Amino acid sequence: MADIAPSDAGQGVSRRRTLYLTRMPYDDREFPAGPAGLANDRRDRVVAIWLFCVAAMIFGMVVLGGATRVTGSGLSIMEWAPLSGALPPMSHAEWERLFALYRQIPQYELLHAGFGLADFKQIFWLEWAHRLWGRLMGVAFLVPLVVFALRGMIARRMLPRLALLFVLGGLQGAVGWFMVASGFRPDSTAVEPTRLVLHLAFALALYSAVLWLALDLWNAEMRPAISRGLRRLSGLSVVLVALTIVAGGFVAGLHAGLIYNTFPLMDGRLIPAGYAELSPFARNLIENVAAVQFDHRALATVTLVVVTITALAGRRAGIAFLALMLAVVAQYALGVATLLNVVPIPLAVAHQACAVLLLTAAIVARHAARAPKREISLA
Repeated sequence: MADIAPSDAGQGVSRRRTLYLTRMPYDDREFPAGPAGLANDRRDRVVAIWLFCVAAMIFGMVVLGGATRVTGSGLSIMEWAPLSGALPPMSHAEWERLFALYRQIPQYELLHAGFGLADFKQIFWLEWAHRLWGRLMGVAFLVPLVVFALRGMIARRMLPRLALLFVLGGLQGAVGWFMVASGFRPDSTAVEPTRLVLHLAFALALYSAVLWLALDLWNAEMRPAISRGLRRLSGLSVVLVALTIVAGGFVAGLHAGLIYNTFPLMDGRLIPAGYAELSPFARNLIENVAAVQFDHRALATVTLVVVTITALAGRRAGIAFLALMLAVVAQYALGVATLLNVVPIPLAVAHQACAVLLLTAAIVARHAARAPKREISLA
């Protein structure tokens, strides 16, 4: 803490007041006035709005990815063509060629035997839209980044972080192809669960980083300090929400939601009989259907309790904590409904979308509870 107490020469009396500052985004030497003559806070807001839009696109990408998974559309495109793949098939011959490629993988024979070209187009368009959305995100990130940098609207120290996020976004596309390629093997009708979870976790990490940076830029004003206990609770909430989503990825990858469709017991037991049937034990956490579903249930319940406590503790700290409470209750209810109804597509997609909304609420609450980086006393 910097303690500054200049005396009042006229009265010989010093006055003190404490200001809590979150950060100084840049000073005039580092970031001189740009050509548009915008104030620093205005520039921050403009950049923050752009990042919020990028975060919204990532959100849409995660939901769209969930839809491709539950409809079995993810393996409909067997080619990795980052540039030419942006265009859809433009002729009947091209459609036939792509359909012939799809008929070579086990998923067609075991799940979609008898599919005609019209049926293939239905699953093709969803996966194509998923990939196109990823390409559009790259453009929506890179073009404004270059424009803002050239116009001097981004502090120099932020540029490496933003460039890294762009690179990681490109790698996410490669991770997606790495996941999809696992479903082309002769012994597979779907992508490997571990690769699916890796793809999901990577997307959520990018989403969280972009959202946090946007919140930093949007909320640059002075604010009061928050108790350390609330900061820890809100941080724990973010971790638990993220872990629960990852556990849900394994449930999705193993289609574990299609069994044990009762709640709260599983086949009449709190812990299913086959929980630890695989050896070594660690395999149960990612390969055992019973264990994976139980872990997801347990984590979801712990998350519900901890997030509820956090929201109640922070009820006077802002609306973010009320939103967090509503999101966790809605997500838990959606999860139970999805399970009891044996994973219908609309509920499954809504459950995944609400999971990202819950993560968003947890991040916003944690950001609202962050500690001041500097405390300055002025006389």
